[in-house]
Amino acid sequence: MIRLKKIYIVTGANGFLGNNIVRKLVKDKQNEVRALVLPQENVNALKGLGCVIYRGDVTKKETLKPLFEFSENAGLYVIHCAAIVYIKSKYNPNVYEVNVNGTKNVIEKVLETNAKLVYVSSVHAITEKPNHETITEITRFEPEKVEGQYAKTKAEIANYVLETVKTRGLNACIVHPSGMIGPNDFGNSHLTQLIMDAANGRLKACVKGGYDFADVRDVADGVINACEKGVRGECYILSNRYVEIKELLDLVSEAGNTKMIHTILPMWLAKLTAPLSEIYYAILKQPPLYTRYSLYTLSSNSNFSNEKAKKELGYKNRELRETIKDTVTWLKENNRIK
Repeated sequence: MIRLKKIYIVTGANGFLGNNIVRKLVKDKQNEVRALVLPQENVNALKGLGCVIYRGDVTKKETLKPLFEFSENAGLYVIHCAAIVYIKSKYNPNVYEVNVNGTKNVIEKVLETNAKLVYVSSVHAITEKPNHETITEITRFEPEKVEGQYAKTKAEIANYVLETVKTRGLNACIVHPSGMIGPNDFGNSHLTQLIMDAANGRLKACVKGGYDFADVRDVADGVINACEKGVRGECYILSNRYVEIKELLDLVSEAGNTKMIHTILPMWLAKLTAPLSEIYYAILKQPPLYTRYSLYTLSSNSNFSNEKAKKELGYKNRELRETIKDTVTWLKENNRIK
């Protein structure tokens, strides 16, 4: 039996989740993996991976044309990871341009080619429930009820995706990852910055609070499985479990054999100093660890259920200790931890 060729288009392929998805897809030599990166972007994250690199910009629809050219006898999957993850307080018009208008451009190309779209949203797009109630998948998003510019754009475009499924026959499903940690973060997310600062001894205290942190490689598996198993018009939460920041940092200390952090700041004090933290990290040209939004997140309800993804997509979580050990090892190998 001849297997139909599969073409996978990964937008935002250079990003943290994107490059981990590409790493997994290229292991099957029968897959053709097309990685979309920005015109001037450095592609260290994709070096030697055997994917085909396309230069383009999701906000400029005409630049996506070569990416979507393919022969008729192939199955085409589009994994749309490209987005600006934004936790700063100041409004940034580029966030809307990329996260909303850029996604609309990708959707138009998917409709033109009859491809299957897996849209990577975020748990932040889902309205928080009170009293630590379990948060499950929803079918109607409310941008006005979620916190922060990033979450609002993700909620708005999730509605658009589901509406386009109903009105124009778009073949798409949505995945909602929680906070991602793990190896291969070439772009330096704020969570990777946190791990680096802790391992390098720069972090002398942490805040009280926590969130749901999932291994980026487990999320990547969930996204890839959604290409085949994800049901049209359905959403899937790709989370793990609630983790206190102190637990996370203790595992970093264990993996890096460094001194544990014992000072835990109350949330009210952290919120008071958050504006100074944003200025401090802007001067250092590094992702800010604590902003008003990130502190809100650490005290929000992150009791997410991933039961649907486990049942329908075969989603799995590895142990957090393994994730942190692999992350610290990778950061050392890349000279980002002393």
